[in-house]
Amino acid sequence: MRQCMLTTIDNPFDPFDNFDEWYAYDTQAGHHTSSFLARISVTSDELSESDHSLAIEQAIDEIVFENVLGLYRKVTREV
Repeated sequence: MRQCMLTTIDNPFDPFDNFDEWYAYDTQAGHHTSSFLARISVTSDELSESDHSLAIEQAIDEIVFENVLGLYRKVTREV
């Protein structure tokens, strides 16, 4: 299974291994990536875990595709 996360090109922290540091840097830089992803993703409590993950990945792909400022990138990891 593959997990993916959204990050920015300037964030030196790995959101998988150092989420707290990643989040602190992201917020201090004013990116608020997690909030942006939450606004873009179409999810529901009624979705299965796999459907929820798919909805998040689709939102990440959309953000990276429409990446007007060149700020965002998708990172993945096999679990």
